[in-house]
Amino acid sequence: WNYASDTWHTPKAESDFKVGGRFTYRMEAKDGSSGFDFTGQFDLIDPPYRIKYHLEDQREVDIKFKENGEFTYVEVVFDAENENSVELQKRGWQSIVNNFKKYVESL
Repeated sequence: WNYASDTWHTPKAESDFKVGGRFTYRMEAKDGSSGFDFTGQFDLIDPPYRIKYHLEDQREVDIKFKENGEFTYVEVVFDAENENSVELQKRGWQSIVNNFKKYVESL
């Protein structure tokens, strides 16, 4: 589920899910034309409400979960990088959250 489009995938993922723990996800185009490592460290884990982490370049990501009856709303706030447009990054993050939703609902 950890990809923004069907032409990408995450062939490798490692996570030490605890405060101070590190994670690395390898994200690649399925055709091998490009890829990158998404690496960072968990700063706050407050189940079931919030996860906060920072990336290798010190950008921060804050994920909040809010229960509303039978639904859970997920809000992701992230510091944008300078290489791609903010709009492109928003679409990418939203696609990943949508894939996560599909994955969770299939369990």
